[in-house]
Amino acid sequence: MSSITTKINQPAKTKPIIEWQDLRQLSRMQVLKNILFPIPFLMLFWFCLAQNWWLMAFVLAFFSFSACFRLTHDCYHRSLGLSKTVTHTLLFILSGMMFCSTHAIHHTHLQHHRETLSDDDIEGTWARLPWYIALFAGVVFTIKVQWAGFAQSRPSQQRLVIIDLLILISLLVVAVITMHPILLAHIAIMLLGNTLVGFFGVWLLHHDLDEGFAENAKKDMPARSERNWLINLLTFGQFYHNEHHLYPAVPTDNLHKLAQRLDSLSLIKPIPVIPFLPQSCLTQTCLSKPCLSSLEKIKQLKLPQQVLKVRS
Repeated sequence: MSSITTKINQPAKTKPIIEWQDLRQLSRMQVLKNILFPIPFLMLFWFCLAQNWWLMAFVLAFFSFSACFRLTHDCYHRSLGLSKTVTHTLLFILSGMMFCSTHAIHHTHLQHHRETLSDDDIEGTWARLPWYIALFAGVVFTIKVQWAGFAQSRPSQQRLVIIDLLILISLLVVAVITMHPILLAHIAIMLLGNTLVGFFGVWLLHHDLDEGFAENAKKDMPARSERNWLINLLTFGQFYHNEHHLYPAVPTDNLHKLAQRLDSLSLIKPIPVIPFLPQSCLTQTCLSKPCLSSLEKIKQLKLPQQVLKVRS
């Protein structure tokens, strides 16, 4: 496998040699499943709101926001293999669903991958804060990230952000004029969800990795990665975060397979997101025969320490 080099300002992030290109491939049904993934949760959420089942609605709001967040994240990295037009259309829709500018966050998120945990990483700076500030000052995070995404992006990207804002303003005007309880509740809960992204989407996944937590943590461990099956089920696989940073082109659907391959080679020991929960060991027994064949070839190369510079 040839080495891929990208110039970045910070010390190079590294990733171990491993077969991963096949994990980028999704069937048409898998792509469709990913696009439609948030819809059942949103429909159940709206139904519970209509029935005034507030507790159930709040639970489903978490899953609705998380499902939309997962699709948005895959769109940021173009990991579903969709065209630019389809990707931007989805991001416009998701801006309305999540009540934020996904195109603004798109800019700061890709910057987060290029400059992970550096001073230029607007998104990653939240990981340096105490947990209580990261949790309760989330409104500052969402405003800061979206404003930076607009102010620092190219004019073409700024135009997309403006369209996002027009969508949000239109929804807000409709909600105020009609005073529709479901629309008002949806906007309020999604705004709350945005304020929690800084804690659950950044702090939990990156805290204590830039200084002193583990030797060379910033270089080899840009993020934490969960191995508790229940947490990964409830978060739709989004807590395989170190794997995502090492191979951002791999769709969320296949991050668990990537984690299995990395664990089987024992090249990186993941730092858990929630340390006090039992962590599974993803061994070769979990892997398919084609993957085992690839791993055996890699081991025969006797190059477990060789690394490739990661492409953002």
